[in-house]
Amino acid sequence: MQIKLLVEGGAMEPGPALSQKLGPAGIPINQVIQKVNEATKDFKGLKVPVELDVNLKTKKFDIHIFSPPVSGLLKKELGISKGSGEQNKIQVANASIEQIILVAKTKMQNLLCKDLKTAVKVVVGTCGTLGILIENKSAKEIEAEIDRGKYDKEISQEKTETSPEKKKELNEYFKEVQRKQDIILKQEQAAKAAEEEKKATKAGEKKVESPPVGKK
Repeated sequence: MQIKLLVEGGAMEPGPALSQKLGPAGIPINQVIQKVNEATKDFKGLKVPVELDVNLKTKKFDIHIFSPPVSGLLKKELGISKGSGEQNKIQVANASIEQIILVAKTKMQNLLCKDLKTAVKVVVGTCGTLGILIENKSAKEIEAEIDRGKYDKEISQEKTETSPEKKKELNEYFKEVQRKQDIILKQEQAAKAAEEEKKATKAGEKKVESPPVGKK
């Protein structure tokens, strides 16, 4: 019997769905939870796909852990709670190529990519969807640079550590990006408020001009 689950990394708890499936089969649920939590402890705070292969005759089971979605891994690595929603206008983080390689290595087994470079490009594509800059540039620019071989050395060496100096540089650049984004958002909000006020004023003027009902 195969059971597919989506659990919180390192924090799986008993639930009715699992009890209904494993209880009648005589499978020790607490033992399953303990093993799943041990296997997913590195993914705390993330939803992790898990498959249980249960032998109903022997009462033995195997656990297969799949890494979380690329988007979830990126959010955890970069310390953000959600993506932009308006990726063409709002950026939510600035990643290093080393961080992208780290996520690609973590997820590569489930991406079915022929090599790490291809997996890195998949992760870069997800960055574009979430509104994440990489090396102070857009995802499209980084994809083009990967194709030109700019990061071949880092990828071939599987470099996943970002130096403190580089982190500082990326953070300082992103602070300036955020400052400019905030200015644009405030301008847009002010323009929207002015437009709504203008509409409200016009509506009020029309109401005053309309003659009372029954009178000409």
